[in-house]
Amino acid sequence: MVIDFPPDGLPTAKVIIVHRGTRPELSQFSPEARRVGILRPARAFRTGPIWTPGGQIGTIQYIEAAVQTVRKASDQAILRIGATLGVPDVLRELRAEPSENALPPEFNSTLFGSPDNRISLSARGRLLERYAKITGCPYFGLLVGSRSRLESLGLVGLLAKHSPDVGSALRNLCRHFFLHADGVALHLHVDGGAATLSYRITEPRIPGVDQTGDGAVAAILNVMRDLCGNDFKAIEARFAHGRPKALEPYKKILGVHLEFDAESYGLVFSATWLSRPLPPTEAALARLILDKVAEEERVHARSFPDQVQAVMRTAMTFDHARADRLAKFFDMHVRTFHRRLAEHGVSHQELLDKTRFEAACELLERTSQKLPQIADILGYAELRSFIRAFRRWSGITPSEWRKRRSVV
Repeated sequence: MVIDFPPDGLPTAKVIIVHRGTRPELSQFSPEARRVGILRPARAFRTGPIWTPGGQIGTIQYIEAAVQTVRKASDQAILRIGATLGVPDVLRELRAEPSENALPPEFNSTLFGSPDNRISLSARGRLLERYAKITGCPYFGLLVGSRSRLESLGLVGLLAKHSPDVGSALRNLCRHFFLHADGVALHLHVDGGAATLSYRITEPRIPGVDQTGDGAVAAILNVMRDLCGNDFKAIEARFAHGRPKALEPYKKILGVHLEFDAESYGLVFSATWLSRPLPPTEAALARLILDKVAEEERVHARSFPDQVQAVMRTAMTFDHARADRLAKFFDMHVRTFHRRLAEHGVSHQELLDKTRFEAACELLERTSQKLPQIADILGYAELRSFIRAFRRWSGITPSEWRKRRSVV
């Protein structure tokens, strides 16, 4: 039985029911079910309600996804542990020794042994949330991020370090950040004399977004100091959550003006820093780094539409989601950009609609922003255009969707 699910901010996916009740062994799958592409049993199952365009039709315990048509679930969006290595040090600073019992089931104490070990975005979010609660420190993620440096980003950080100037370094970070963290996007926006480096988790329904976002802002500040020197001065730090009760730690760690309830997490600084040259790199070392980046890109290959959508989610905030601006980001002519998408059977408008829908669902559920504000963030000139588009995507209005989610 093949059904679609769900109109709730998750991407549409084809699923096949292969078993009801207790978890089956791989050998119990029918030959037909096996042919659709199980990669490993542990990733083949998911519990939850099944939806159709007409609504929920029931709950099954185990399903197998046709992996050719299903985008990776948030638990499979993977990142290096490098930028989270500060967790044990922060715990000791707060006089709360790391405990195996406090770790989410995906973790074990050996995970922090190497910066190249990998975890899921969801597991990292749950870890930060859990330790913030255990320690009674609501800014736990900020403390962890303040221990992250450019070198914490591994190969991507090395590529940035050996770029010709700060602007090139940041563009390299944005372009190749998926090698460090899948399901996350960086975006560099320059407006007059100000530049903004923004951070956004592009996967829906990731836990601990506020803890992770706080850490990202602190980490971005350290990255800028590593690139520009200790004389680097930022203008403003932005947070996509409300003003916290404990404000002093933010002031002490960041030392800049703080803006809360922003559209995304990020750091604002003078655009003049972008032209600061970096120390020259030997040609042989530069080639070695570029070859390694190319090799990693082949290993972690993503389809071109997936790459575009990852960039689009953050670029949308700055009205950079137009085809011509995205084409410029990928260093290609806009006609080539459209052709590359068409080769994958998708258009720029289809990707934009999908990205807008996912972003709209997140904003409706996680924030109290009014509909006109959300419409503006998503790039709609008129509220009625947003409402009409949302009804086309989901079958209901944004207000109805928010009301239904509030009672779930």
